[in-house]
Amino acid sequence: MDYAADIKKYTTEINEGALAAIAKFLSIAMRNPDSALVSTSDPKELATVRDGFAAKKLGLTPDAADAGLKAVAEKMKGAPRKNRVTFYYLLAEATGTLGKLT
Repeated sequence: MDYAADIKKYTTEINEGALAAIAKFLSIAMRNPDSALVSTSDPKELATVRDGFAAKKLGLTPDAADAGLKAVAEKMKGAPRKNRVTFYYLLAEATGTLGKLT
């Protein structure tokens, strides 16, 4: 999948280093069609993103992560299938933490 093309549906500029870091971080998850997507309607899924990637990779507090998750879910609400790489990238962008990934 062309992650950059998918991300460009939601933002104008892409930090290639951050995108590469996210793609590498998610490489195993992206092999499985189910885990390659984020279900924003599943509170358990969002908690996993908040407590995993958002806390450990981005250094976000639970409140900051929740605000970012809400913003990204709203931005991507028209997409029935939310690609995990795109979702994580937009989360880092929304929370101003893209630089922590490069």
